[in-house]
Amino acid sequence: MIKQSYGRRYLVSIDTVSTQQLFTDCLIIGGGVAGLRAAIEAGSKCNVTLICKGKLDQSNTWNAQGGIASVLASDDSFEDHVADTLKTGCGVCDEEVVRLVVQEGPGLIRQLLEWGTEFDMVDGKIDVSREGGHSKARVIHAHGDSTGRGIAEALIRKVKEMPNVNVIEDFYAIDIITTESNGCIGAVGHRSGIGYEVIWAGSTILATGGAGRLYRETTNPEIATGDGLAMAWRAGAVLNDMEFMQFHPTTLYIAGASRALITETLRGEGAILRDCNGETFMKGYHESAELAPRDIVSRAILDRMLKTGSTHVYLDIRHFDKVHFSKRFPLISELCESFDIDVSKDMIPVRPSAHYMVGGVKTDTRSRTNIKNLYACGEVAATGLHGANRLGSNSLLEGLVFGKLAGIEAIAAAAVGDGLMYRKMKYDVPTSDRSRLDAEDVRNSLRALMWRNIGITRKEQPLEEAQEIIRFWQRYVMDKVFDSRFDWEVQNMLTISLLMAEAAAKRKESRGVHYRGDYPEVCEGSVAHYDIVRE
Repeated sequence: MIKQSYGRRYLVSIDTVSTQQLFTDCLIIGGGVAGLRAAIEAGSKCNVTLICKGKLDQSNTWNAQGGIASVLASDDSFEDHVADTLKTGCGVCDEEVVRLVVQEGPGLIRQLLEWGTEFDMVDGKIDVSREGGHSKARVIHAHGDSTGRGIAEALIRKVKEMPNVNVIEDFYAIDIITTESNGCIGAVGHRSGIGYEVIWAGSTILATGGAGRLYRETTNPEIATGDGLAMAWRAGAVLNDMEFMQFHPTTLYIAGASRALITETLRGEGAILRDCNGETFMKGYHESAELAPRDIVSRAILDRMLKTGSTHVYLDIRHFDKVHFSKRFPLISELCESFDIDVSKDMIPVRPSAHYMVGGVKTDTRSRTNIKNLYACGEVAATGLHGANRLGSNSLLEGLVFGKLAGIEAIAAAAVGDGLMYRKMKYDVPTSDRSRLDAEDVRNSLRALMWRNIGITRKEQPLEEAQEIIRFWQRYVMDKVFDSRFDWEVQNMLTISLLMAEAAAKRKESRGVHYRGDYPEVCEGSVAHYDIVRE
């Protein structure tokens, strides 16, 4: 267990007498697959307010290319899916949770079909493909490489049909509000064009997504700054497995351009990785070659880049049928064309990037945190499903399962009716006379530091240096009161980065996505989690 002191409970001063108030049975923070599914479940029987800091089409879910994993094929089984998940998780998965999620899969897929999700079909049946780490074909896609968008669109339509669900976009949740007796009773935030608002809620569900924007190289949209993790931490929630950040092996590498995900389904369908000299190399790192788990492929690519002195490697799909490729992967086809890459003649330059936050707010099998009336689901949560390394395409399924469970818990909390009332509250942030650092400079430097010192490979000295540097920045940033989303994000990013660095330093072994160059022997046997608690 890691304990860290933290002097300040809220990022902004709160005075409920002079702040606009909203009331709801259930407050959901986040509009990705988990938040939307929670809203659908809870909204069937109680009033729901769903807030997101951007638009509903700006979530990680909306941008997810890969697919959603579920046992549908006749030659597949729950036991196979469970075994693949446990193997990829390297001894850190909670088997009870794994079985729960896997067994819920087929029913939730059928539900998505009923709600209008347009999955790719072959001969009247949902098409399934195989990805790295999966022993069977069980990954389902919608619109080729737009699976997340296809699912999100169906869920959004369903949410908008529900009279009990109120969606508020461009609402930045700054902090959840807690009391000793009632636990979480709502949140304070800032709505564009209106200002500060307090939302009182009988239950609050965190579905805020991950923290990929902590890294210079990332597949994540700009909203993924770890806000939910930080606000839960400040409230006293237990965080878990914060050392485990998954890096996606293949993102398009064009100097000066933002990184774009190149789905691993391409490797599942026969794409080949080659170094800058055109040589294949994955067989030298793993017997499954291109179909090895993501952490192994990412480290192999990084090692090959270092050995060849190159900034990237290549994904070779020149042997693919170009017409079929453009129909099967329309987004990637359009992306390559925009950079004048002719996939029938040219290889695609790729390199790893930060992709998925495996750790998060610790929950039980019902999405409950250690704080009364606070639940978490989706990427912000550490449910025990992924262990030390997420099996590809399990995350959308996890969001559906635990979003549904969180919604059920919200209904139960609404029946009790505890916490939904106006409360007079005043909290003043102490004034600081320390110098102010430029938030944009800190943000850029932090992202570079995370990539360099807490990236794909880690060692003791860089991890210790990272903690020292982050603590220095915190002294001049965390004591300030800001009034903009950008600055609040920087404070949250500094908070979570330090926790990740501390967790990575404490785990003196290589396991899953956490690879220590000074402890290179890869461990897979059962091992304890590292909980992080706020003193």
